[in-house]
This record gives sequence, structure tokens and C-alpha cells, in this order.
Amino acid sequence: MKFAQIIDFETERIDEMRELIQEAEKGSAGRSGGPTHRTVLQDRNTPNRYLVVLEFESFDEAMRNSEDPGTTRMAERMAELCSWPPRFTDCDVRESSEMK
Repeated sequence: MKFAQIIDFETERIDEMRELIQEAEKGSAGRSGGPTHRTVLQDRNTPNRYLVVLEFESFDEAMRNSEDPGTTRMAERMAELCSWPPRFTDCDVRESSEMK
């Protein structure tokens, strides 16, 4: 079963956050496992609040990714850029479809 993790965070340093994410994606290029999709959402009512949805092939893949030292370093650096500690929500993907 596919798995998704939602990261809910607030930052006034979104450009630095983007650079961090791009750096992490370059570092994981060609590596097996890891997220298959990433969606970044910005809260219209709270402009410094963001939600990132990461999709994985399975919960096991997500846990392997979470245990990777590079992921740990990125999460620590991400937390430094946040106004408050990021919140993580783990979800099983029950249904997904393209609407158009």
C-alpha cells in the first residue's frame, strides 16, 4: 500500500527552505527508495505556513528513508529554518486519482 507523509511547518525563510530541499533532492538522485512524489502547499490564510506531502511506494520505504543519515541531517536543518517545530502526519494512501 502506498504511503504519504504530511509535513506541516511555518517559516519566514522559504527561499532557504527551497534551497535545502533542492540540495537534498540532488543528493538522493539515483538512490533507490525515497519519495516518489512531492507536493508543496501554502496556506492562503497563514502565508508563512506550508504543508509538504511526500508520497512513497510503501510505509517500509518511508521508514528506510527516515532512517537514512542524509534525511536526518535535512530534517535537522529544516527545523532550524522553521518558526516552530515541524509536525509530521503519517497516512496510508487509500485512494488516488487524476481528475483531469
